[in-house]
Parts: sequence; structure tokens; C-alpha cells
Amino acid sequence: MPADEHHGRMADMERRIAEQDRVIADLNDMVVAQWRKIDNLDRRLGELREEFDASAAGRPDGREPPPPHY
Repeated sequence: MPADEHHGRMADMERRIAEQDRVIADLNDMVVAQWRKIDNLDRRLGELREEFDASAAGRPDGREPPPPHY
């Protein structure tokens, strides 16, 4: 294999590896951002569940009364 062809193949492989490294870093950033969002949503859901349970506990039968037009 001529040296020029070998050098060209090596340069191509280096470019491909660099592109793959960039894609992997981008995907990792995306996953980290999604986990942060999931954690925030999970925390908010817990807060809402606590509020709902507290409001339901204040009613004698735990159910919401029917609207006035019934």
C-alpha cells in the first residue's frame, strides 16, 4: 500500500472518529438534560400528589361534591 494512500485512509479514519466523538458528546448532553427534566417533573408530581391528598383528606368521604346544577 503506497504511503499516500495509507495517510489518506488514516486521515479519513481520524475525521470519522472525531465526528463520532462529537456526536457521542452531543447525545450525552441531551441525555443529561432529559434526566434533569425528568427529575424536576418527578419532584413536581410528588408535590402535586401531596396537595391532592391533603385536599382530599379535608372532605368527609374524600370525594369532590357534585356541581351546583345537579
